[in-house]
Amino acid sequence: MHLELKRLYYLKQCTIGTLSIDGLFVCYTLEDIVRPAGAKIPGATAIPEGEYRVIVDWSNRFQRFMPKLLDVPGFEGIRIHPGNTHKDTSGCILVGLEKDIEHERILKSKDAYAIVYMDILGEVQKKHDVMIKITGGNGS
Repeated sequence: MHLELKRLYYLKQCTIGTLSIDGLFVCYTLEDIVRPAGAKIPGATAIPEGEYRVIVDWSNRFQRFMPKLLDVPGFEGIRIHPGNTHKDTSGCILVGLEKDIEHERILKSKDAYAIVYMDILGEVQKKHDVMIKITGGNGS
């Protein structure tokens, strides 16, 4: 299984993109602001472009099993989870079925998360590798 996050909208408070699974659009994404390489504000910076392995493990913060990206340079505990605005993320990837560029948010997040989580969990349970590729440059 291969996920691809394409960053498309570089806004004042967040970055909005799309998430595809095996080449098919699934939902929109919302992340913190993309900053130049080497520039990081803890809890307010999107992860670097690249390809990362995704696992499902226990989140102490959320008290449930959730997808987590591994080996993200300079970041720990990067999850894919529900949320609507930059206030709902500290570097993680939020998912939603609708985007609202004007208000810098995504909507129907719990519905999107259920789809993404079940797809990822199914592949992990089958012992298949799940990878996510993040593209879209640095917003410049």
